[in-house]
Amino acid sequence: MVNIKIDGIALQVEEGITILEAAKRANIKIPTLCFLKDINEIGACRMCVVEIKGARALQAACVYPVAEGLEVFTNSEKVRKARRVTLELILSNHDRSCLTCPRSENCELQTLAKELNIKEIRFPALAEKDPMPIDDMSPSIVRNPNKCILCRRCVSMCKNVQTVSVIDTMERGFRTVVGCAFDKALVQTPCVACGQCIAVCPVGALTEKSAIDDVWAAIADPKKHVVFQTAPAVRVSIGEAFGMPIGSRPTGKMVTAIRMLGVDKVFDTNTGADLTIMEEGTELLDRIKNGGKLPMITSCSPGWIKFCEHNYPDFLDNLSSCKSPHQMLGAVLKTYYAEKMGIDPASIYVVSVMPCTAKKYESKRSEMKVNDLCDVDAVLTTRELAQMIKESGIDFVNLTDSDFDNPLGNASGAGVIFGATGGVMEAALRTVNDVLTGEEAPVEKIEYHAVRGVEGIKEATVNIAGKDIRVAVASGLGNARKLLDSIRAGEADYDFIEIMACPGGCVNGGGQIIQPSSIRSWTDLRAVRAAAAYQEDCDLPIRKSHHNPFVKALYDEYYGEPGSEKAHHELHTHYYKRDNY
Repeated sequence: MVNIKIDGIALQVEEGITILEAAKRANIKIPTLCFLKDINEIGACRMCVVEIKGARALQAACVYPVAEGLEVFTNSEKVRKARRVTLELILSNHDRSCLTCPRSENCELQTLAKELNIKEIRFPALAEKDPMPIDDMSPSIVRNPNKCILCRRCVSMCKNVQTVSVIDTMERGFRTVVGCAFDKALVQTPCVACGQCIAVCPVGALTEKSAIDDVWAAIADPKKHVVFQTAPAVRVSIGEAFGMPIGSRPTGKMVTAIRMLGVDKVFDTNTGADLTIMEEGTELLDRIKNGGKLPMITSCSPGWIKFCEHNYPDFLDNLSSCKSPHQMLGAVLKTYYAEKMGIDPASIYVVSVMPCTAKKYESKRSEMKVNDLCDVDAVLTTRELAQMIKESGIDFVNLTDSDFDNPLGNASGAGVIFGATGGVMEAALRTVNDVLTGEEAPVEKIEYHAVRGVEGIKEATVNIAGKDIRVAVASGLGNARKLLDSIRAGEADYDFIEIMACPGGCVNGGGQIIQPSSIRSWTDLRAVRAAAAYQEDCDLPIRKSHHNPFVKALYDEYYGEPGSEKAHHELHTHYYKRDNY
């Protein structure tokens, strides 16, 4: 521990932590822009500069380590002037069309300009340059370099955390831009569309490709039967868009709000998750019993699937052939549901509300069809659903709760935890245990805490019916790379692996409500949102996928049994090595 002073306040803190973190502990606010804890700590933007007693130059608080006797001033005249000039220079080179920007009112640059009382731009000549082209060719992500402030958060996330490395800084000085090699579009690179770059961007330089207008048009079309389905992670994030605390789970309000948009039915993707467990669990048991390809790896995360196709094609046979839950449910809606309700499948318009931008790309894959009809017609992110609710003038916080519609109804708790890293694994183990033992595991023995938590890689050996099943869980593509490399090298051996593209799983997906660095850096969104999902699991009367009454009826009336020929035709798919993009 060392003794320091910040703005005259005496503090005792660990030696070596940064001035920024020490100030945070003392509730002293230092503005930041490029900083994102554990992801981007490079002192590039210079917004966090502070004055240090005895030093000639201002120093960046986000990278300057504290030492015994350090005395810091965060709000001197010299500091304030430096920050204002820096911010004015950034603004001079920024597309300031704030009123029409998707990040308006949730923009860290806009917030800083207000806090530092910026009323004019003193360097207008810097902005006099031709606008750069907007990259909107991807089905998932729109990149607007005119709004980029060169903070490099997206670069650090893509390169260091996800290890995809499709964007980086190019050129030098005033000509510096963030983009793809050889000026290619994102869709022409091995981008996996995970959207983690969007989640960390402080401005509107990276956004999802909106499907809002298409969905509104479908709702207004009397010939279309519009069905919404919502992913498990959406319910633990959407409340944040309306000022509710992180970790709120306004599931019933969400259903009410969607119904008020004018849609015909609102279903729960958790039912698709329960269905996935039935198919995936059967596939795993078959591989274990009959010498199939092991380890079997989950296929619920489309960002991970595309990453595998690009980088690990030798593991394609290890992937489960199951479609992801929302694609499965889309297929069910256009087959079983259409038949049961007497509706022409071609008139059913399925909208998936997802915490994920890769789902937009996934829904466009040619493999995701049944009888030449796309399983899912449009994908909205959690942010887009919140925007539609706001656009409709709905008072979300004060809505009454509603249940999901029948004949699908409410799903199991096992489906809810799909949104957290380890959740798919735990849901599968709950069902596999009962199938292998032929007995119902009591409630106190269905929680597999060894696969829970936000650690990047988790390993466990689970004994079921006298058989040891070796499992591993990875979230974040950098961790997936480490895990697969260890298997390639013969250093690890498993039966079953769960991989999620986004760190922490879908609760931290690229389509979730964006929190600024001032919150994201000091609050573990992954853990808080996951805790809400686990609590909802505990509160539900059904906590195992094979107990979902709709899933039981679906097999009795339509598919026969898990893994049947009809189930394979509609609920399973295939993947392939990507030699091009």
